[in-house]
Amino acid sequence: MTELATEKLFTLTLDVETPLTLLGDTQNGNRRIARVRGGEVKGSKINGKVHDGGGDWLLMRADGVLTLDVRITLETSDGALIFMTYWGLRHGPDAVMERLNSGQEVDPSEYYFRITPRFETGDDRYKWLNELVAVGTGHRLPDGPVYQIYKVL
Repeated sequence: MTELATEKLFTLTLDVETPLTLLGDTQNGNRRIARVRGGEVKGSKINGKVHDGGGDWLLMRADGVLTLDVRITLETSDGALIFMTYWGLRHGPDAVMERLNSGQEVDPSEYYFRITPRFETGDDRYKWLNELVAVGTGHRLPDGPVYQIYKVL
């Protein structure tokens, strides 16, 4: 294999509260924490919802790059529970990020927003998720991010 190939798994839409600035500026950057209130999963192999109670541990680094550390629980339409975590980066030109951070909808081609999801489940129907590498592209809407999640083949 000489090129990276992917297969679309699902679209993930999250409802995220406004982040709390609990720790403020630390030696690593400005740390904020946001509660994930819910969301949905839509795809050819997985459909369902995101449970309330997940979280996003955000870090705005001094170089203007936002790092994400997210933990959520998915429940499929057929009742399986799947723990999903992802780490990611979001950044772009200052003017673009100012528009995005003010709540405006910004074309995703104007900034970089990528994640690396991992999955954990004990449900036999979805154990295949435990055995793959995934990547995702994102864009930010006023009430939360939307991701396109892909399996790396």
